[in-house]
Amino acid sequence: MNLLCRIYRPAFTEEPQPSLIDLEKPVDAEFVPVIVFFHGGSFAHSSANSAIYDTLCRRLVGICKAIVVSVNYRRAPENRYPCAYDDGWLALKWVSSRSWLQSKIDSKVHIFLAGDSSGGNIVHSVALRAAEAEIEVSGNILLNPMFGGEERTESEKKLDGKYFVGIRERDWYWRAFLPEGENRDHPACNPFGPRGKSLEGIKFPKSLVVVAGLDLIQDWQLAYAKGLEKAGQEVKLLFLEQATIGFYLLPNNNHFYTVMNEISSFVNPNGK
Repeated sequence: MNLLCRIYRPAFTEEPQPSLIDLEKPVDAEFVPVIVFFHGGSFAHSSANSAIYDTLCRRLVGICKAIVVSVNYRRAPENRYPCAYDDGWLALKWVSSRSWLQSKIDSKVHIFLAGDSSGGNIVHSVALRAAEAEIEVSGNILLNPMFGGEERTESEKKLDGKYFVGIRERDWYWRAFLPEGENRDHPACNPFGPRGKSLEGIKFPKSLVVVAGLDLIQDWQLAYAKGLEKAGQEVKLLFLEQATIGFYLLPNNNHFYTVMNEISSFVNPNGK
């Protein structure tokens, strides 16, 4: 299967117009984080080619001094669960096998999985598969991750119809993605729900979970962070009370700079 990925890396200062061959030049930094990024779109729309995600990936390269691999996973409803997860897994295996992505300090590829909305959901699934296959992932970054469940939470009832996506639309996205006939307590939607897999005793990557206080599914995101903590996993929760979904896509608000600083510190060992 062919899978399109967009690769972003810092510009070569000595070559203002590098060729495609230069793309696979070995990194020359002692340490370079490699961010495998999964775009949002509730599993059904947007792509790695979308302008907002192209711009975000470019910003991550500059702010984090990282290489970013943006994955153009298959989308619903034409491609239901587990297609997006399988594409994420394929991308992770490819990245982990690239010698030119290795940091000089230890000859390892230091991989971080990142995504927003459905992309954040994919991060969890791919990280779990990596842990079971003993492929090392250094950390997970989940921005407004798309989780849910059959129960209607307080935030869903309170914020429905007020900011962008409502309950009706969210339910449709889940019906379009999950196996036909499944409900929202499927582990893909509700990873720590009645049919979810416990992470206790699993070597799961550290996680940075970013939650916007004006996102109607914030209760599910907070429950996800709590589920990680309950399982003994390392997790940092960044709750931004006045932020809306997608705030990290434009540098026109203070929340953007807050989360970019957090991501940069998260992926760099010296905290810069």
